[in-house]
Amino acid sequence: MRLLLSLILLTTLLFSANESFSKSKKQLRKIYQGHQTTIYCDCKYNYKDKKNMIDRKSCGYKPRNERTKKGKVNQRARRIEWEHLIPAENFGRQFDCWREGNAKCVSSKGKKYKGRKCCTKVNKKYRRMQADMHNLFPAVGELNADRSNFKFDFELAKPIKYGECRFDVNFKQRRAKVKEDIRGVIARDYLYFNSKYKMKLSKQEMKKYKTWNKQYPANKWEIERNKRIAKKQGNLNPFIPVN
Repeated sequence: MRLLLSLILLTTLLFSANESFSKSKKQLRKIYQGHQTTIYCDCKYNYKDKKNMIDRKSCGYKPRNERTKKGKVNQRARRIEWEHLIPAENFGRQFDCWREGNAKCVSSKGKKYKGRKCCTKVNKKYRRMQADMHNLFPAVGELNADRSNFKFDFELAKPIKYGECRFDVNFKQRRAKVKEDIRGVIARDYLYFNSKYKMKLSKQEMKKYKTWNKQYPANKWEIERNKRIAKKQGNLNPFIPVN
């Protein structure tokens, strides 16, 4: 415990907080070595064939759409993507650059822009939040796309849309349902962002995540993942025990 905290302190002193989303994704590839499994479906994946990264037999995943509306192969159903468990829009909305733009956010053609692109350019805190590895998880690309920026529902998901994968999206209600055993992971991530970055949560959300945190304690991999990220990023998620 003391050795781990010493290493984290040393990392913090030697390296500034990561502000690069692309750099975080590269580091996470190493962090997940030996545990290359997606968060929502528990699908095994590898990087040998980047056009077909998902081992569907390992999880029973079947794409909701094998092809796009234009008839092309749905590549997002064949690859993993690093999912912001707390969507960028959810924490990005607290910044003026997301809602209103910035004087520096003007294209070469003179067109003003806002949102993620603008905040990535002008806001240091936003870049740190976007690159925070505690909030990044490997997910099947199609599920990442379907989930979008929807909040998580109270109801449990049933295997309907995606083969045997217990994940569901209600597009009209803009809600995502997940399997029971990752509710604790979700809760500790939201509580961490609320604590570290002062991201606002409603009373209902706080109550839900505090309940999930108690009901679904961290497993060995979540604890190990937290330690591995801390060695790279310089901080632990304090809502996850260290042993």
